Amino acid sequence: MSDEDLWRVLRGIADMPYGAGQIAALEQLLRRVDAADDRHLAFVTRMQATTGYIYGGEPAKSFVTFSWCLSEFDRDPQPYHQRHLHQLLWHFKYMASGLLKFPEVPLDRTYAVLDDMERRYRAGGHSLQAVHKHRFRVAEHVGDVEAAAHWYRLWQTTPRDELSDCAGCDPTSQVSYLADTGRDAEAVALAEPVLAGRLTCTEQPQAILTALLLPYLRTGRAEEARDAHREAYRRLRGNLADLWDIADHVEFCTLTGNEARAVELVERHLDWLDRPPSPAAAMHFAAAASAALRQSGPSTVYRRAAEGRPAAEVSAASLADELAETAAGLAARFDARNGTSQQSEWIARRLAVQASGEHVPLSASVRRRPTRPVADEPGTPASSTERAERVRSGKGERPAVTVPPDAGPDDLLNLAEQSWGRHDRATFRAALVAFDDRFGSAELPARTSAHRLALRASERGDEDDIDGAITLNRAALELYREAGEEVAAQAVAGRLGVLLTRSDEDTEEGLLLVREAAEVLDRLGDAQQRAAAHDRVALVLLHRERWADALAALDRVPADAGGDRHLAARIALHRGHLLEQLDRVDEARAVVDEARRIGRELGVGEVVTGAGLAYARLVDDPTDAVAACDEALEAAPADAELPVRVARARALLAAGRAPDAVDDFVEAVTLCVERGAEGDAFLRWELANAYRMVGRLAEAAEVAEEAVLGLDRLGAQAEADRCRHLLAGVYAGLGEIDPALALLKQLASNLDGPDNLPHRAQVLEEAGGILYDADRDAAAGERFAAAAEAYRLGDLPLDELRARRRETYAWLWADDRDAALRAVEVVDGLAAKLDGQADPPVLYELALAAEVGARVLTGVDRLDEALGRLTGVPDGLRSIEAFGEAAQVEALIGELLLRLDRPAEAEPLLRRVLGGLPTASRQVRQTAWLLARVLDLLDRPTEAAALRAEHDLDEDD
Repeated sequence: MSDEDLWRVLRGIADMPYGAGQIAALEQLLRRVDAADDRHLAFVTRMQATTGYIYGGEPAKSFVTFSWCLSEFDRDPQPYHQRHLHQLLWHFKYMASGLLKFPEVPLDRTYAVLDDMERRYRAGGHSLQAVHKHRFRVAEHVGDVEAAAHWYRLWQTTPRDELSDCAGCDPTSQVSYLADTGRDAEAVALAEPVLAGRLTCTEQPQAILTALLLPYLRTGRAEEARDAHREAYRRLRGNLADLWDIADHVEFCTLTGNEARAVELVERHLDWLDRPPSPAAAMHFAAAASAALRQSGPSTVYRRAAEGRPAAEVSAASLADELAETAAGLAARFDARNGTSQQSEWIARRLAVQASGEHVPLSASVRRRPTRPVADEPGTPASSTERAERVRSGKGERPAVTVPPDAGPDDLLNLAEQSWGRHDRATFRAALVAFDDRFGSAELPARTSAHRLALRASERGDEDDIDGAITLNRAALELYREAGEEVAAQAVAGRLGVLLTRSDEDTEEGLLLVREAAEVLDRLGDAQQRAAAHDRVALVLLHRERWADALAALDRVPADAGGDRHLAARIALHRGHLLEQLDRVDEARAVVDEARRIGRELGVGEVVTGAGLAYARLVDDPTDAVAACDEALEAAPADAELPVRVARARALLAAGRAPDAVDDFVEAVTLCVERGAEGDAFLRWELANAYRMVGRLAEAAEVAEEAVLGLDRLGAQAEADRCRHLLAGVYAGLGEIDPALALLKQLASNLDGPDNLPHRAQVLEEAGGILYDADRDAAAGERFAAAAEAYRLGDLPLDELRARRRETYAWLWADDRDAALRAVEVVDGLAAKLDGQADPPVLYELALAAEVGARVLTGVDRLDEALGRLTGVPDGLRSIEAFGEAAQVEALIGELLLRLDRPAEAEPLLRRVLGGLPTASRQVRQTAWLLARVLDLLDRPTEAAALRAEHDLDEDD
């Protein structure tokens, strides 16, 4: 590489975002620079590296590059050194601050840097304001209260100059000091004019907003605190260098009762402790994370893999202990260096942080402060005695039910059986509690014991303890057969068959049982028993996705379900589901509507809810779907609210009511979290999209980040990648270009298989578009080229042509004429393969390919060639109704005619273009300017002047 090439690479690196990528590029460049033996370039590259290391999260490396530059500056001063003197003096502040964060660096070394900094500032005639500030920070770090107050006063009373920190960073440090000394109101007042101004520093406004979190909170400004947290954390979350400030946000979430959010933040950044920017940042984050985890209750946290440690779910409590030990150990190292106990005392206070005061809602995805569900031990379902105690003590649903005091055991079991069929769970449970209280220890006939076992199996099945329900049903079946109760035995056998189909056991046995039971009950049972038996056959076939066979089984059910309207409603729901699966939508809709009607008449919320959800799926009009969900929501039992909320949210989106959909998605996520249910990550993904649709991009970003974390944790890579794609678009909408590009880069890497080539190409092309819009044209050209190659491999020639065309424009605006000309050659080759096709998309791309080639040739003064490429292009574009593009090409033709000294041909063309353009379009001024120049060349100055006046053009433009 020539020196000129190396300088160009350095300029490109300077445009890269801070982080590992820029650091890697800088270190690679440094090796080449040193080999080239260019002292000027070596100096400037190391100056850039110092800044890159500081803001990229590897400040320890900046000590080396800074020392090299300082030594080079002092050893052999060169003219170019003076151009960088201000930056070199500025870097002293990085050193004074950075050395303090490494306990292995003696404190004397920091003092020596400060002394050298002061000497050089004095020698240059600069203010010592920044020096006093950094002496204050050292005093504060070691816990010297008097010295800190002294240097703070000097810092505040010394005039600022061009080496002082910016108008946001100086007040940030002041706010922190005022807050630490109990002067919260002063801190808030100091920050107000700063936030009202324009902050352009890399570290602002996120740094001052973070410093204001506790002052806002302690002065009763909960909304300002919430908004500060949201905006600042969003800006910090992707920067390793900001781990210290991120710890402040974890602590803020803990303090405000947002334990779940605090743990989410810990989980998101936990692996940064494997590569912290400094021991000080690691200490602070470990302490804040430990306190957050202690407040989270019995739970686990996902810890990503690191060298020597696999990814795993780890106990929150044990991780809290580990992190507390890390924080305390680092604090002890700092104190040993400093000769004080300041850091250990400070960390002890951080470790003791817990929720205090009123809960401040922070999350954009969880509405309430969720309470963690307390479940039975895994694999140990609650016993009937425990469930009965819950009913008696009010820990579950407390039924307002009176059981006849003189009812015998069979009466109570029959009451429970009837209540079960009527969906009356309160009476069902009350009858069983009464049975267990009165007759639980009595000697009972085998038939009665079998009946109680069968009902206990129903309880277990209702609690999703399928294995327990199977075991109880087998025992009940055996007792019924011993008692010679064939009808009852077959009813239980049918239920057992359904349960076996839902379990991991042999489904062939399940199907055999339900069919044998249906045959026997056809002979021995009454109409209701026959209907229920065939419904169970249909359920088993439904579980096996034998839709037509299942529907045929339901066709054998008596029309009125043996007079049992509750059973008739359930059968209608099953029939509707089967018809839906068979794509017989109109029939399905009519059947579930009948189930809704029966459910309403019976007052059975479960039926109305299930039928309403099915109806919402089956209607074409989303407004009707919303109405069905409204009815379902009103009737839904508590455990059915979640699916109804989700269905209603989706229906609202389809109906164009995205703001209302947001509320339902938030409620659904909240319910998921409260119940410890799976799936909140998927719902957060949908919520993020709803926020995006209503233009609430900051909330969309926050929720999509949570969703990606959760989907990764579940191993749902395809869904996580789709959510990343959504998030990249949100970042781009927020103007957060570098995070968007980082996500798209990760997506392109994930989509590396041959089946994913079209998606990979799309992602690369989107990245190119973002870079192009940000005027990072050379990088855009590289992305478009990579996208084109992926399209080629995926055999998508039209897409390849489009990507190559966009690549050509990128090289053109990057002023890399050689690359642009090479790209034109490639575009021409691709266009030749597609020439002759009449599809509008092909005609469109061929026309624009001709235009971009003409623009590149115009840039290298090959004007005749450029003009020749455009013959017939405007007419072709108009033939496919691309009128705007046609006018754009004709304006280019007019420009070429003007430059080729053919103004008489250019005038009518440009007049026609100008007359057809919308008055407010940007192209109007450009075309008017060209036409005025044409009129000048035609010696018609009066007309040219009038045209310039009409369009507010200066003759010298």
